[in-house]
Amino acid sequence: MLKKLFATHPIDVSLHVDSSKLLPGKSASEPRLRRVLTARHLVTLGIGAVIGAGIFVITGQAAAEHAGPALIISFIIAGIACAMSGLCYAEFAAMIPVSGSAYAYSYATLGEIVAWFIGWNLVLEYLFAVASVAAGWSGYFNECLSIIGHWTGIGLALPSYLSTAPLMFDDAHRIVTTGALINLPAVAIVAALTMLCYVGITQSTFVNSLIVTIKVLVIALFIIFAFRYIDPANWHPFIPKEEGPGHFGTSGIFRAAVLVFFSYIGFDAVSTAAGEAKNPQRDMPIGILGSLAVCTVLYIAMALTLTGIAPYRLLDTPQPVATALELYPQLTWLKAIVSFGALAGLSSVILVMLLGTSRIFFSMAKDGLLPSGMSRIHGKHRTPHVATMVAGVAALVIAGLFPVSVLGELVSMGTLLAFTTVCIGVLILRYTRPELPRSFRVPGIWIVSTLGSAICLYLFWQSFRANWPLMLGWTGAGMFIYFLYGYTHSKLRSLDV
Repeated sequence: MLKKLFATHPIDVSLHVDSSKLLPGKSASEPRLRRVLTARHLVTLGIGAVIGAGIFVITGQAAAEHAGPALIISFIIAGIACAMSGLCYAEFAAMIPVSGSAYAYSYATLGEIVAWFIGWNLVLEYLFAVASVAAGWSGYFNECLSIIGHWTGIGLALPSYLSTAPLMFDDAHRIVTTGALINLPAVAIVAALTMLCYVGITQSTFVNSLIVTIKVLVIALFIIFAFRYIDPANWHPFIPKEEGPGHFGTSGIFRAAVLVFFSYIGFDAVSTAAGEAKNPQRDMPIGILGSLAVCTVLYIAMALTLTGIAPYRLLDTPQPVATALELYPQLTWLKAIVSFGALAGLSSVILVMLLGTSRIFFSMAKDGLLPSGMSRIHGKHRTPHVATMVAGVAALVIAGLFPVSVLGELVSMGTLLAFTTVCIGVLILRYTRPELPRSFRVPGIWIVSTLGSAICLYLFWQSFRANWPLMLGWTGAGMFIYFLYGYTHSKLRSLDV
């Protein structure tokens, strides 16, 4: 049984997921994913996912609760780890151009049980990312309603019992009620974007490209016009005195690095679109590394400006950028632009994360580890429509019930585990399958792989110490599902490999 648990997926067979190779019994006439994405589409997908909650939501929470002005250091630490992981992702994505991302890479290198574990954590990563960003979207949506109401003289803002999470975790990680009914805007945006994902990848990427253009312009306007109001006094002390484990000081910087890691998961989402890329061997590395480079620069510039114009303790709100601008009446016009820009920007994050979630479900179902219905492809739209609807319904339920703070840390933990596995897996494959063609190769593989996995594991441990009940609960539920269903339905064993 142990040998079966760690059986690896042959790489030439794993290409069946979206390429011309098919599993036995599959008809060539069956609809498949449509390969239409270029390098430009992939870069904008990455920027669409990366630039969003990290700038418009998580940045404020990380600064106010953990790092203070030293948030810039947290972004640099997370960026270094992501750069190493991104290089490993780029080699894998070019070599194994399928929709499964780290799940597929783990299946090819470390075995089925590890692949399931990583796939289950990718579900945690993408699904909870959708819910977390949707919760942040709700805050900016209400802010925009307030702005419109101020202009028109009509009270449009939703009451808190319809725009905040009804459940939250207390310090003992127990679920308690807040008195709210449901986060209605969060549910509505997830439902709308789920339908867009259902319709097609071409429509989804077109909408994403428009939104990316808008939000990059909004960020540039904020940095340019808010820069003159920076007060260096807000940066002192640059590293606030530690007030407890993870609250300021050095430990706070690393705890914040875990949180802002959430901001970088966009390039990971790019790899889930490999099955729909025209030329994945060339374009996947461009999409992954290109989006990561652009976003890192924007994040650092944004963090410097935000903590420079407002005391960091004031930024712990669902809309920290708008909160900071409220301190400057002369920038009221910019606050309105930023609020509407954030609304658009967060929408693209939700869109790309929904695409990623459905593709992970699709890939796992193709391998028999999830019910086969989720591997169906719509005959007209050529999308994994069942997987898309399952992902959307699950995400809107979570988004409507839970707050952004808890969701963000869980997303980061799932992301860090996936990144660690990819860093280790690419090194293993260099030695177990050296003959495989690699259009992109990680430079200094031993240094990049070892250091990247070590940093990711260290950051994971910082968060795990505070959230271990939730993480172990999620892992336990995943293993229960695997042994109840996935192990007995795995198609890998039906191939006798």
